[in-house]
Amino acid sequence: MLNVYTMPSQSRELRALDKIEKGAWINLENPSDKELEEVAAVTGVSEDLLKAALDEEERARIETDDGNTLIIVDIPVIDDSADWYVYSTLPMGIITAGDYFITVCLRETTVLGDFIKGRVRNFDANKRTRFIYQILYLNAIKFLHCLKQIDKTSMRVQQTLHRSMKNKELIQLLDLEKALVYFSTSLNSNQIVIDRLRAMSSIKHYEDDDDILDDVIVENKQAIEMATIYRDIMSGTMDAFASVISNNQNTVMKFLAAITIILTIPTIIASIWGMNVGVPFAGTIWGFWAVIGIIVAVTVPVLIIMIKKRMF
Repeated sequence: MLNVYTMPSQSRELRALDKIEKGAWINLENPSDKELEEVAAVTGVSEDLLKAALDEEERARIETDDGNTLIIVDIPVIDDSADWYVYSTLPMGIITAGDYFITVCLRETTVLGDFIKGRVRNFDANKRTRFIYQILYLNAIKFLHCLKQIDKTSMRVQQTLHRSMKNKELIQLLDLEKALVYFSTSLNSNQIVIDRLRAMSSIKHYEDDDDILDDVIVENKQAIEMATIYRDIMSGTMDAFASVISNNQNTVMKFLAAITIILTIPTIIASIWGMNVGVPFAGTIWGFWAVIGIIVAVTVPVLIIMIKKRMF
């Protein structure tokens, strides 16, 4: 999808355009080949540069080509198509090309959606450097929000696992642990991009925007620390639950073994009495109850001993 926006200096509100104009913000969301060709023809940006962020495995980086600057950062995404939320990351490209500002991503993202819906304070699409910093700042905030949601989900799943061990909850924990690995890797890559962006001379830096960049660095580093802490906690939690599951299995097996021993005693006695040979009490009316009494007399002491040994 190709969307073009402009922000008149008088209104300070984004206005959608039907065609690409100079000074416009071009937002590409899972674009078609035709849309990429159109943008490349109008802006002079190579298609390879536009397609860089459309590779799900693309790493975060900064690249320059014919005076155009490409900034790729990882953004958090949430997939709710399954029975629960699955967290992952996707690359998003920011391209500054002369009179044009281009953003490229494989799917619609709330990071850019907040700008389109006017939820970002002091947003001015004409100030490109500030726009880049604000995107990076909002991206770090989104990471922090997702990390908090992952932590809450983890606590809820753990409480469920305390009551009963189910594969569904264990798979959820595995998905959350995988998401934390993705987040930690992406945030560290984004930090490298931010540090390099601060030192780049091809992008104009203004003193008025330094505070925003400082906030970006602080929030991104906080997200890195949170992701590392949550990942370590999750790893320890998974190891603990693996031990609990193994211990529960051993307890069940011990209980079943004890029950088998208890049931074996009356089975043996009944089998002996049931053989087709002459046995005591065979001709008496109270013979059945005598056998029952012998079974109880033998089984009860064994049961008491096993209870004292905590085999149940």
